[in-house]
Amino acid sequence: MFCHYRFSDSQQRFNRVVRAVLFLTLMLEMMAGVPGARAQAPEITSKLSDFDAYMVQVLKDWNTPGIGVGIVVNDKLVFAKGYGYRDYEKKLPFTPATLCQIASNSKLFTAVAAGMLVEEGKLTWDKPVRESVPTIQFYNDQLNDNVTLRDMLSHRTGVTRHDLIWFKSPFTRKELFEKLKYLEPQEPMRETFLYNNLMYAAAGNIIELKSGKTWEQFVRQKIFLPLDMNTTTYTISDMTQHPDHGVPFREKRDSFELYKIPYYEDTEGVAPAGAIISNIDELSHWLIALMNDGKYNGQQVLPANVLKATLQPAIGLPNTLGESQGFWELLNPAYGMGRQTAAYRGHLITYHGGDLPGFHSQVSFLPNDKIGVIVLVISDHSAPLYNIVSYDVYERLLGMDQTPWSQRRLQQRLAGKKAGTEARSKAGADRIPSTKPSHALADYAGDYENPAYGILKIALKSDTLQFGFHEFQFSMSHFHYDRFDTPDDEQYGKFSVNFRTNPQGDIDSAVISLDQAEVVFTRKPDTLDPALFERLAGGYVTPTKVKFEVLYQPGAGLSLSFPGGPPLKLIPIKGLKFRTPQFADVIYEFAMENGKVTALKQRDPSGEFTFPRQ
Repeated sequence: MFCHYRFSDSQQRFNRVVRAVLFLTLMLEMMAGVPGARAQAPEITSKLSDFDAYMVQVLKDWNTPGIGVGIVVNDKLVFAKGYGYRDYEKKLPFTPATLCQIASNSKLFTAVAAGMLVEEGKLTWDKPVRESVPTIQFYNDQLNDNVTLRDMLSHRTGVTRHDLIWFKSPFTRKELFEKLKYLEPQEPMRETFLYNNLMYAAAGNIIELKSGKTWEQFVRQKIFLPLDMNTTTYTISDMTQHPDHGVPFREKRDSFELYKIPYYEDTEGVAPAGAIISNIDELSHWLIALMNDGKYNGQQVLPANVLKATLQPAIGLPNTLGESQGFWELLNPAYGMGRQTAAYRGHLITYHGGDLPGFHSQVSFLPNDKIGVIVLVISDHSAPLYNIVSYDVYERLLGMDQTPWSQRRLQQRLAGKKAGTEARSKAGADRIPSTKPSHALADYAGDYENPAYGILKIALKSDTLQFGFHEFQFSMSHFHYDRFDTPDDEQYGKFSVNFRTNPQGDIDSAVISLDQAEVVFTRKPDTLDPALFERLAGGYVTPTKVKFEVLYQPGAGLSLSFPGGPPLKLIPIKGLKFRTPQFADVIYEFAMENGKVTALKQRDPSGEFTFPRQ
């Protein structure tokens, strides 16, 4: 409802005076060079005069469905526009309100949220995180005694990414938190930048432990709501209920055909590393706060000290672009917490990219120039455009000559696409023909487990082995010997599984190259009834009349206990066969007659011994 008022003559005269004063004030500000939004608009419009034409050409050259671009100057969103389509198939236009997954641009939200708890005294940046969170466990005591929250948020723990632990997996955030203890460091702490999404998932769990709120609740309450980010969300189901949302596409590997791909939805466990979904309009509120020491609409929304801490360089990165390709515009990058800094053609820049299937993003700004850029890109092959477009905008607004970033990277993209097609045509060149599996196919079927990566399920269906890992489900074909491969999937490529046997000839493990190393999945033994374990426990005697015990402890299983020595754990293999952790070629098998345990047999390469039951 609108209410209309009739002003008195004195009120009207007063209003005219006020308007005159405001107009004079604005003119004086412009004359003094104060960069108000009204004063900037014509200048920005002039500098972006052919930007639309540039973007049309970029979309055409890169075969890109759609891009959104937002520009913040000082504390205003001065430009917001979509190019192309948010839904390429339905030809729906990309707009500043189009919701997209921003992926790893979620990380700075997590770092700032953790910093708020630092401000409250519940966490610290630079003391061992276990002092604040005793339940966190890393691979060894060196990490346990030294890893800090800053180490975790700056990717300098020495632990590499292990993304296929969480990617398309069912693991909860708590389960991922508990898997940190299985991740062996690849490099010494604080020496090498090794990107790790799982450390951010763990930081999100820490936020919940210390605040009593889930990461999602904390970030919404402390950041989204004060910044008027009211449609920003975390899940695809929420995203697709909004009328203006992006649809993910990819380009075929061996052609230029675009095709729609499923949304990536398995983000709950690793949400603090990359689950936020937003748009140009609302991300500009976040960017305004970042650029203005945490202030938005005149209010202190984000702690200035926290933003300063996240900006502080924590570990240096190599000059990869310059050293490998001769592109020296971006110099001396460093990672803080949830964002990087570098010099771009002499101007300090802070930035971070974000990548999930079909969606890619960049949020960046020049702290000393008070210019910020948001770029959202749809389609995987177009991911480099978030850098290309950001750099182009900065160069235009700073009055620089334009670097031919699009031409450079397009040349690389097309060369890489051609090389990929040629490489796939030569796949299988190392295959040794006319070999057969060492076992019947049924012998390979079973569940194989890795403590960090989870379960690999190998099944047999219609004389074909089936591969099941997280949400990946494929048939497998025999390659040679005990190697089986999945089909060459358009989006994810191949998984190659090499089965191994134990000294007794049984298939006991499967090896797959995942992430940055080979991962061994050990075959899970047959499930035995705990009541049977109790029957196997008891006293036995060696041929030399030495008595020993087979002990049973619920939850821990069986162990051998010889006089004067520590218990030796018995690991189930198959049926009543067991081994110890120390030796794979020594087998212990319980003998039973008429349902009663009569003896324990020990077999090794030298022979077989029988230990009667007492």
